[in-house]
Order: sequence, then C-alpha cells, then structure tokens
Amino acid sequence: MREKVAGKYRLRMAQTAADVTAAQTLRHRAFRGGADGAGLDADPYDALCDHILIETQEAGELVACFRLMCLPDGAALQTSYSAQFYDLSPLSDFDGPMVEMGRFCLAPEVHDPDILRLAWGALTAYVDEIGVKLLFGCSSFRGTDALPYHDAFALLRDRHIAPAKWRPQIKSSHVFPFAAKLRRKPDLKRAMATLPPLLRSYLMLGGWVSDHAVIDQDLNTLHVFTGLEIAAVPPARARLLRLAR
Repeated sequence: MREKVAGKYRLRMAQTAADVTAAQTLRHRAFRGGADGAGLDADPYDALCDHILIETQEAGELVACFRLMCLPDGAALQTSYSAQFYDLSPLSDFDGPMVEMGRFCLAPEVHDPDILRLAWGALTAYVDEIGVKLLFGCSSFRGTDALPYHDAFALLRDRHIAPAKWRPQIKSSHVFPFAAKLRRKPDLKRAMATLPPLLRSYLMLGGWVSDHAVIDQDLNTLHVFTGLEIAAVPPARARLLRLAR
C-alpha cells in the first residue's frame, strides 16, 4: 500500500517493529481501555498481516490503525482471524483474492470522519492494485450487551444478511442469533445511530453480515462477520472511492 496524504493526516504501511508496537499500543487503548498507554494488544495474526498507520502530518501522532491479511482464495480462509469465531466453510469455494481487514481503531479521543475516508480511499487503491474480490472482517459493537443494539441488529436482519451461499454459520459457543431471535421492526434513526462507523461504510458499499453476532469477552465487544464483494459495489460509490485514493 502506497503512502497517502490527505488534509492533516498521513497513511502509511508499518515498516519497523517499532511501528507495529505503536499500533499494538493504540489497539490496547482502543479495545482494552488502556488509557495510560501501557500494555499491548497483540496476537499471533500480527505476524501474518500488513499493518497500516494513520498519523497526524504535523506531529506524527498515531491516531488510527488497522491490519490487512491477504489470502489467495476461499480455501485459505481457515487461516484468518475471523475463522476463530465463524464457520466460514460456505465461503471456501469463493474464487479470487481476499483481504481480511482487522483491528481497525481510532485513538479514543479522536472522532474525525476524515480518518475513515482516508482509510477507505487507500483500501480502494490496494484492492485495485492486487485484484481483491472480497474484503471481509469482524465489525465490532462496543460492549457485550446486545440490548442497546437491538434496532441496529433488526436493521441488519431486514436488509443486510449475507446471501445464503456465502452465509457464515455458527461456530462460537457465545452468540446472539439476532436474525432468528429478534421480531421487532427497527427504528431507523436509533439503528443508524448505534451502527459502528466502519460497519456503516461496509453497508453503504453493498456489504453483508452474518445472521448472528459473536460475544467476544476478551475484547468486550459484540461483532458480526462482514463481507464486501468488490464486484457488487455500486458504480457511483466505486467512483467516489477512487476519487479519494
């Protein structure tokens, strides 16, 4: 992934062990509440991924990061982070390169939508460069209580469940099967307000989700498997993303 500058931010790929450690430190703050900056969020998948950093141009302060794992096709999905939590066998026949995007986070004190736009612009260039056919990952809701997100889950159930041929099956023993359990009609305003920004971006591009959420006690989140078939991105949206590259 090429370095990209937009506004007051710079996006680049990690080049050194210190870069990766900086990303792990930010992840610890974002996911594990390490407000003092102490501690690392690290796992064995880090060694298999490219790590992307978004920093302020002026001070070089790290404000966001994520990691990318490239897979040749669906047969390699079992090596992904997501495969720990979801039965991805329906996707094993998916033909074409895939990229898992994971651990996307912002510094807790940062709330600038330009950061997400920069990330998506760079991702679009990356997808085009290596011919990615599917972008996927786990989209997280903060906390493990599903109740505050019932409207969001009802909206996902009604509009964004994965096609049957690709739909992940239950693997984890701790899930919230929202598609089967919820009967409510979603309040659209509440639903949109509680959808995580990254997931909203996936859905605007035509992404889809699993029919259940996994309860991740380790990171104190609920997450849904999220897939985006690149060929299904609406042309108008694709043009806008390419303009942002």
